[in-house]
Amino acid sequence: MITITNFKRVSTKALPYLVILFIITFIVGLYSALIASPSDYQQKEYVRIMYVHVPAAWLSLGIYSLIAICSFSSIVWKTKISYLISISAAPIGLCFTGITLITGSLWGYPIWGTYWQWEPRLTSTLILFLFYLCYIIIVNADSNILRAEKPAAVIALIGFINVPIVKFSVRIWNSLHQPDSILTSSGPQIDKSMLLPLLLMFISYALYFIINMIIRFNTILIKIKYDIRSY
Repeated sequence: MITITNFKRVSTKALPYLVILFIITFIVGLYSALIASPSDYQQKEYVRIMYVHVPAAWLSLGIYSLIAICSFSSIVWKTKISYLISISAAPIGLCFTGITLITGSLWGYPIWGTYWQWEPRLTSTLILFLFYLCYIIIVNADSNILRAEKPAAVIALIGFINVPIVKFSVRIWNSLHQPDSILTSSGPQIDKSMLLPLLLMFISYALYFIINMIIRFNTILIKIKYDIRSY
């Protein structure tokens, strides 16, 4: 089992390399997305919002899934590191979900003619945002964040029910939102000239998340004066 001591030591050593890798992938991805990739024949230049919106949406679901898995571990196996990873990741996930909602609205107006519709994908993503917010409020409700471990874990696991709803909402219901075009049973439905920049931006976003989570993890250890030698 990974201990807090080992995680802190390994992550601290890896941090400079992750930063360098993030800078490289972000610059290349940004160039590919904004300059090298073509415009869409229907959406024109508005399609470039995709390179911000889609990776943020993937990470909003991925980070919440990580929080739910860590919450389950903290309840069942009493792994303190799982709780610390969860509370380190939650604010970053909230930001990515907020970016998803904002860029989705900006993308929706020129394509759909409206900034917002109470359709399944948008509504379930808003609910995901509220679960993130609720989790963070519960964690910070007490001056000692360690006391919130169990109630925070419970709300995280309840909220996880919404993750597959967000993912499969466009398949289950008649939705204004376009169907999935990347993660499909028959493979990606977009051209490689758009897929490559999208994946590069996702990798850079994921690296950004990992970097910030490590920094927050170490900051939280200092804040709570946690004796990592005991774990």
